[in-house]
Amino acid sequence: MEGDDETTSVTMIDDEIYINGGGEEKRSKPNLSGELLDVEVYAGLYSGRTKVTRLMFIADRCGNQVMKLDALRMAYEEIKKGENTNLFKEVVEKIDGKLGSEYCLDQTWVDTVDRKAEVRKEKLESELNAYRTNLIKESIRMGYNDFGEFYYSHGHLGDAFKNYARTRDYCTTSKHILQMCLNAILVSIEMGQFTHVATYVSKAEQTPDALDPVAIAKLRCAAGLAHLESKKYKLAARKFLETGPELANTYTEVIAPQDVATYGGLCALASFDRAELKSKVIDNFNFRNFLELVPEVREIINDFYSSRYASCLEFLENLKANLLLDIHLHDHVETLYSQIRHKALIQYTHPFVSVDLRMMADAFKTDVSGLEKELEALITDNQIQARIDSHNKILYARHADQRNSTFKNVLQSGDEFDRDVKSMLLRANVLKFDTGGYHRHPHHRKF
Repeated sequence: MEGDDETTSVTMIDDEIYINGGGEEKRSKPNLSGELLDVEVYAGLYSGRTKVTRLMFIADRCGNQVMKLDALRMAYEEIKKGENTNLFKEVVEKIDGKLGSEYCLDQTWVDTVDRKAEVRKEKLESELNAYRTNLIKESIRMGYNDFGEFYYSHGHLGDAFKNYARTRDYCTTSKHILQMCLNAILVSIEMGQFTHVATYVSKAEQTPDALDPVAIAKLRCAAGLAHLESKKYKLAARKFLETGPELANTYTEVIAPQDVATYGGLCALASFDRAELKSKVIDNFNFRNFLELVPEVREIINDFYSSRYASCLEFLENLKANLLLDIHLHDHVETLYSQIRHKALIQYTHPFVSVDLRMMADAFKTDVSGLEKELEALITDNQIQARIDSHNKILYARHADQRNSTFKNVLQSGDEFDRDVKSMLLRANVLKFDTGGYHRHPHHRKF
């Protein structure tokens, strides 16, 4: 019987290994071959300052000269639509004449913008002083808000944050408080001050009146970015997964819907267990709308859940170069990838008594020695209960001996039953031979 069981076990293992790796069926997949990021399409997803900063980030990080110059060219053109002369000078310096005379320093434009800025600033100061004198709360609030917008548009983020924060004392409605919080969140994200982001998300959520769905979606995204920055991937995943479809393209000054799918999907893969992945991601109708915008991430999640690890890891590897150009995700790519791979290794080995490392290495598109080192680390970290036969290249799981465990439970139950029966017999005998005075005190006598 035991020989038959072993044969069945080995057959099941072989079948599962082919399902997990080398023998998987050909499926229809999105065309993804590690192509270079289409910078123009990517930039079109965003607006305002974040569009420029993302383009500059790509220019700083990418190794492709054509892509770098394309990003700088688009950043140059976008900045000239605004009033940030300092950022304009920074981009011109990075271009360094490589795009021709059309993309050199336009000193006339710089002087004109700076001159208008001085005039605008004096006007705002005069108006704010008048509002303070008249003690009109709503006018004072609008005055500080105008100052915040002025400083933000000119790249003075610290001064913008201070003025947005000052409007708090003059807010008279929940709508005003929400606007103040969203302004503070926007500037805090640009400054990289994600503790402020979390603080103002909390303040916005505590407003007495119910928030509209678009505002809720924006706050979920902001909270997700704050958790992502602090490497709390499970919390970040939950926030992105809770983002409603009402977000659409209403928050492009911070994040695109495609980012919600990418950030949320990868954080979920790295931190959710199998049941959570099914209920909160795959079966999440709202999040499915975001995943449709990024079919690569959708395929990664489906492959992982279906134990098609080779395909899943291939997709991830093809996406990696572009994810490293993302201004919010780049610092977390290696950590997230490592956690996703470790989860795949754990899930692959979990159902089996033994696994052939050569076949497992083929399933994960790696060599046996590298796989062995990965498994050793997971065993040492107590994430896999197993031992490795290095000579025969087989992983043996340390599953609990069910037969021995059941036998011990039966013996324990028998001992407990025996003890209960003896106690009942003793009590019955005591009651039987009690003549009525057994429990009385010896001094209690009748006269």
